[in-house]
Amino acid sequence: MKALILLAGSLLALNAHGDEYAPVTPYRPSVSSPAQLPAAGQLELELGGLASKSDEGRRASLPYTLKLALDSAWGLVLGGEGLVSAPTADGRQRGMGDTQLVLKRAYVLSDESALGWELGTKLPTARSVIGSGKADYSVNGIVSQDLGAVHMDANLNLTRLGAIEPGSGRTQMGVSAAFAMALDERWGISGEWSGNQRRGSERSAQLLLALSFSPSKLLTLDFGMSHGLTAATPSWSVFSGAVLPLARLW
Repeated sequence: MKALILLAGSLLALNAHGDEYAPVTPYRPSVSSPAQLPAAGQLELELGGLASKSDEGRRASLPYTLKLALDSAWGLVLGGEGLVSAPTADGRQRGMGDTQLVLKRAYVLSDESALGWELGTKLPTARSVIGSGKADYSVNGIVSQDLGAVHMDANLNLTRLGAIEPGSGRTQMGVSAAFAMALDERWGISGEWSGNQRRGSERSAQLLLALSFSPSKLLTLDFGMSHGLTAATPSWSVFSGAVLPLARLW
């Protein structure tokens, strides 16, 4: 309910002061992060819902992301899951999820091409029955490129996990590639393959397909689904969300 009130209030503010804001830069809904930053000084909110099904049962959460570019090259990203409902051995647990803090560096080479990297940490703000209970640390390399009408974001990352199973490696490698294309002035479509691999643990991989709708330059809505390709990945997930500016700080 609080999320809906926040979204409704933000939409009213946008209608009243839309000329103060730059177009939003969506990071949703793909796993891949783009190299590009939002407009400097513009605080953007990404808010959504996610439901997935795996062998352990059904899991639901409300993911969020706050993005702020300090200038044209540096930015900060704060995200996580505001609320999680997850199956456990004792039934179902609900609570706040883990929190991620990311420092981002962008190298814009041209209007069609950009490179970037991210340094991030996952803070164990969730209860151990929902999260891992340990901090993780990651580094991510990004290549963003326009290929004609198609935009590509490719990521390669390494994560140092705080909590691992006995006999498994602590360093996890992740790779992803997302491709997006505008269908017209308001509608767009995107697809993505992503996966993770770690010694002593089964690989995960998934395919994602999503549609986006932008009624204005200040709001983008998305909805779609993903399908797991390995036993270690949720068999399916459905999601929807929104991207909008919250404030122009400078």
